Amino acid sequence: MKDIRNPLAAAIHYALGAGVVAGLAVTAAPAFAQDEEAADLDRVEVTGSRIKRTDIEGALPVTVIDREQIEFSGKTSVADLLRDTPFNSAGSFRPQSGSSAQSFAGVSLRALGSGRTLVLIDGKRAPVAPNVGAGQDLNSIPLAAVERIEILSDGASAIYGSDAIGGVINIITRKDFTGVELTWGTSDPKRPGGDREEASAIFGVSGDRGQIMVGVSYDERDIVFARDRPWSQGGASIFSNNFLTSGFSFLGGQGPNGGPGNVAGCNGPGFVLDGGFCFYDFTLQSADEAATRNESLFTRSRYDINADWSVFMNAQVNRVKTFGRYAPVPSSPWLVGGFGAIVLEPGTPNHPATPPSAGGLNPFFDTYQGVADDIVLLTHRFAANGPRDTSTDAQLYDVDLGAQGRIGNFDVEFGMRRTESQYTEIGRNYIVSALAQPQITNGNYNIYDPFNVPQDILQSFTSTIGRDANYLAKEFYANAATDLFDVPAGTVGLAFGAEYREEDYRDIYDDLQANGNITGSAGNSASGGRDLTAVFAEVLVPILDNLELSGALRYDDYSDFGDATSPKLALRYQPLDILTLRASWGEGFRAPTLDILSARPSFSADSVIDDPTCVAFGQQPGCETQITAFVISNPNLDAEDSEQFNIGAAFEPFDWLSGSVDWWKIEVTNRVAAIGAQQIINCLNGTSQNCPPGLSNLDPSLSPPNETVGQGLGVARNPDTGQIVYLQRGFASLGTIDTEGFDVNLRGNWNFGELGSLRVDAQGTYTATFEVDSGANVAGDAGLPRWRAALNTEYRIGDFAFAWVMNYIDDQNDALDPNLDGLPSWTTHDLQANWYTPWNGQITVGVDNVANKDPVLDPGEGRGFNFSLYDGYGRIPYVRYKQSF
Repeated sequence: MKDIRNPLAAAIHYALGAGVVAGLAVTAAPAFAQDEEAADLDRVEVTGSRIKRTDIEGALPVTVIDREQIEFSGKTSVADLLRDTPFNSAGSFRPQSGSSAQSFAGVSLRALGSGRTLVLIDGKRAPVAPNVGAGQDLNSIPLAAVERIEILSDGASAIYGSDAIGGVINIITRKDFTGVELTWGTSDPKRPGGDREEASAIFGVSGDRGQIMVGVSYDERDIVFARDRPWSQGGASIFSNNFLTSGFSFLGGQGPNGGPGNVAGCNGPGFVLDGGFCFYDFTLQSADEAATRNESLFTRSRYDINADWSVFMNAQVNRVKTFGRYAPVPSSPWLVGGFGAIVLEPGTPNHPATPPSAGGLNPFFDTYQGVADDIVLLTHRFAANGPRDTSTDAQLYDVDLGAQGRIGNFDVEFGMRRTESQYTEIGRNYIVSALAQPQITNGNYNIYDPFNVPQDILQSFTSTIGRDANYLAKEFYANAATDLFDVPAGTVGLAFGAEYREEDYRDIYDDLQANGNITGSAGNSASGGRDLTAVFAEVLVPILDNLELSGALRYDDYSDFGDATSPKLALRYQPLDILTLRASWGEGFRAPTLDILSARPSFSADSVIDDPTCVAFGQQPGCETQITAFVISNPNLDAEDSEQFNIGAAFEPFDWLSGSVDWWKIEVTNRVAAIGAQQIINCLNGTSQNCPPGLSNLDPSLSPPNETVGQGLGVARNPDTGQIVYLQRGFASLGTIDTEGFDVNLRGNWNFGELGSLRVDAQGTYTATFEVDSGANVAGDAGLPRWRAALNTEYRIGDFAFAWVMNYIDDQNDALDPNLDGLPSWTTHDLQANWYTPWNGQITVGVDNVANKDPVLDPGEGRGFNFSLYDGYGRIPYVRYKQSF
């Protein structure tokens, strides 16, 4: 039977010394139940502090997801499990086909982003994902290896340094496991795509002097195509087969009476002729979500040298492979001729006005005689070359060696750790513009009939591209804790330590991409390295029998940008046995990440609203249109700073009921912001007040990217039409983030004897305020619901267990019209039944999203719905079998 003690107490008892989450705010994690055993627990390291203590009640606002809850959730990955937690307020990144972060899955506490959420594995930093450079990939953590997950909803830079602004997630792995456990499961979503299969095997043995556990696992999910979802079907791209003047004004096909006419080459799958213009439906071939496969080998071992000393080794090898598909290459950017589009010289075969008698290929050549002597530009789709397929392979190697023991009155731990994340990416069917332009100019590539172009011509300018990324971290650490002296109210405790870490990062794109010769790809190389030295200390001072003060201070020194000092203070007051009050204050920071400090310029096809560009493209003012943009780095960034506050209460009025309420507030200053394309346009138009310094109107005659003017951020426009020729965007230190809200937890645990037992956990997070740069409060707007909540109910009787999970996402203002409450709330229900067989097996049958509820649709989202906040799988039946020996 499961231990029904306070789950936090049990968790710490099971993993002595490994449960450090972060921060020293003295707050409480309410219990499901508490019995007399809690008072007899040995002194243990309370989550959130390195100081061992006997009183484990009321240490921090920590939410514990134990192994039983993990299994009852029906989830098969850490990413899916954490994506549904209420603290993940605005959702988080999931593997997206065609993205440079295709294999990445993150978590974003308090909607502050994955870069401001620190993920730990057994109290130590999870490795940085090299293809992202600023975040930790949850896909690299096998769920089969997880014993529990602890979520600290408070800042923690005073313990762990950088990145812990929004909070900390500590993933505690399984260690004290003895025996054999084999698991297999599969799921089949209602809608096509996203099928899943999982399997794992765990082996553990223990003796008088030590213990070892070894596990293997894999988890696989199928690709999801846009064409298989009604909300993502139908895309209209101007990169199909349209002509522009050299001044970037569109030349629509003209009929005999001046009305809309035919456009040659607007045929084949996906091409649509509308009003004299050609459009391409890219959703017929593109995928929304990439196929993923996670394979892991992990081991945990400990050997007791004597009664005081032990050595340990934790190691993991993980491999994540993905496959994504994007639509065939559009002709942007086209870096031949300096125009940013395919150049058609007068008199050449593909020029729209060249007659057949002169070798012209356009059957409607007479429509374009007005530009017979002019250079014409082409927006084209290389559909005959096939879709862009991207395969990625991410491998993680993590080894942690250390020792724990006692020297005099000090409990000590020291060790060294090496993590290396290796990432490779292969992309197929991309276009080398410098090789394609001559084939277009001489007519070997017929833009009006590309599907009948010989294969050898197509292959002459088709390229397979590559990317090689690596993030290597070497770390040395040492911690010590002791009781300093006694005071009337108790014992003063002290903990201190030091860390040294070397980080080396590179993300290298092949030479063709790096030099801007590949059309249809985004991203460019980045590399860098840094050393970090940190020292820290904590103290716990009992003031009264029911009142204690704690504090922490950490100093971090980075070799590249400078240093930072992070303090924290907390009070814990227990006026009644059933009530604990707590309050905390702390400061934090986030170091600028190596990728945005050093990245080379990369292309991006951005969608913006810009009236002159809309008109030049033959569309109405106010339309959303696609432009050529470049993303550039900023090596002069400084660290972000933060200040956090937390006030709360934990209560347990009855043995069967407990709960907590916490108010929190986070202020981020010197915010490192990605300055978006629309923001730059609005700033230069004078319609936005939140503008970084150094924006400028760029020279359209210069070949982009151009980083020589100010920060290099700005817009280049055609001097005659005002149309955007290209735009440059990137990062800058700009303004603030102010957010506050409260968390509510209620937990119940009832034992009905022969009629079974019932466990209920209700958790909700309310975001009252989220203001960026002192602007409007966007809490409740599209993408940031005010309320996220979850209700978990578990009922056990005899050899059976049943679970019901309800997830709730609040309604939001519509993205296209923030004044309308256009996006309804979203509630899903998951059901599960388990039979614990007489032969030590467990048969699980479940259904996620029983009502087959669609995601909340939003026309302002490119995929039809918020891809980070909801999922589009529909009903997901699944089965799982576990056998223990």
